[in-house]
Amino acid sequence: MAQQTALQGDLALSPQARPLTEDWLAVALGAAIFLLALSLLAGVDLLGWATAPRTWVEVGKSVRQASPLYASYGTPTLLIATYLFVLALTSIGAFLLGSNIAKFVMGFSVVYWLSYLAWLLGNYAYVAVTTPAEMQRLAIGWSLRLTGESGYLIALLLGLAIANFAPSLARWLDEAARPELYIKTAIVILGGFLAVKAAEQLSLASTVMVRGLAAIIEAYLIYWAVVYFIARKWFGFSREWAAPLASGISICGVSAAIATAGAIRARPLVPIMVSSLVVVFAMVELLILPFLARAFLADQPLVAAAWMGLAVKTDGAAVASGAVTEALLLGDAAARGVNWSPGWVLGTTTTIKVFIDIFIGFWSFLLAYIWTRHIEPRRAGDELSSREIWQRFPKFVLGFLATFLLVLGIGLAASPATLKTIDSAMAEANIFRQLFFLFTFFSIGLLSDVRQLWQEGIGKLAAVYVVSLFGFVIWVGLLISWLFFYGIMPPLAR
Repeated sequence: MAQQTALQGDLALSPQARPLTEDWLAVALGAAIFLLALSLLAGVDLLGWATAPRTWVEVGKSVRQASPLYASYGTPTLLIATYLFVLALTSIGAFLLGSNIAKFVMGFSVVYWLSYLAWLLGNYAYVAVTTPAEMQRLAIGWSLRLTGESGYLIALLLGLAIANFAPSLARWLDEAARPELYIKTAIVILGGFLAVKAAEQLSLASTVMVRGLAAIIEAYLIYWAVVYFIARKWFGFSREWAAPLASGISICGVSAAIATAGAIRARPLVPIMVSSLVVVFAMVELLILPFLARAFLADQPLVAAAWMGLAVKTDGAAVASGAVTEALLLGDAAARGVNWSPGWVLGTTTTIKVFIDIFIGFWSFLLAYIWTRHIEPRRAGDELSSREIWQRFPKFVLGFLATFLLVLGIGLAASPATLKTIDSAMAEANIFRQLFFLFTFFSIGLLSDVRQLWQEGIGKLAAVYVVSLFGFVIWVGLLISWLFFYGIMPPLAR
């Protein structure tokens, strides 16, 4: 393809040739933010200066800092400090990835401020307010009731507009368009945020994890085989195309397509094309499925959450769809007088998605074994070892598990006062999780030049995707989500 995105450029290098993989970098970036947030346990607030939008009517009151300790510095100063901190972290990462630093800094600055603008617009009162009480407090007569999470969708649409109407600008921003890095970093941070919720409601968290694992195994044993059959028998694709396509559609989008292509030694073009499709269709699912969940699953929020995890492809789109779904369902429930505790819808979607990412490693190992032993001719050096699992295993999952287990362990052993401090610490870290979500949305849009993909002959691949995804993957995912999560409710907010 003419436009080599940062995401696609990763495919051209072997893991050994890259200075650092995005998985390990995501772990490092997420861990740095997580550890700085935990400084609150030592009585030091190292992230309280971070700024985030609040619901606003007057633009001068649209942003506030995480901690009142930093209020005297003024909003403009803290806005710049937040930008410089994130820029410094990501620039170090870009350097370690071997990127052009000057180009990255310029491109990321555009990504950052346009994403932040989208975040602000999403929190505009006439867009975000969901309850009559809040409308009365802000003295407004109506609202679209889309919640502040609509900023994610605005960021996506901004990226899409650039990709399709200003392609030269999209190419200039290539170096900073790294949706997988951004979402993986966000998920590492998210582990600690979800662990606080789990510590407060351990029995429900255990139920979500056990049922999520069972749902994944059942769903993907069905998904992969059917998509592979459709690609091979109905559309005549070779095994080289059918296997990455089946993984991309049925398991976890970009990550699964890349891992599968590597496992079967497909040509570089194969995962590039499949990954491009995954991004485009993830965008479509992201714009549709949360609103379908709002319309038909308003009284079953964890069914909706599991559905997002099983149906929406790529880590970024899936986890973000969980965030949008949570905002929509909790906002509507609040309007009915039901106040569910936040974090459980998003947590369920993320838990399922993380289990899927773990599944990728074992599935890639299985495919590598089958291709090596039964499909490809045996060659010297084809001996299979347990190292294949490690090479395919998504390393950022380890970061998520580490932050989750550490906070959960502290939370279960802590006093109520300490647990409250941990909650405040993770709320500060959560500002950066939301920022990285926004970068993910914007980057997904930047990668979605639909006209260029069509010119590359992606139509036949898209036909397989449409038939498989909308023909049965979404609906089987909904059925399995219903079977495993019907009747399980998030706790009420205290």
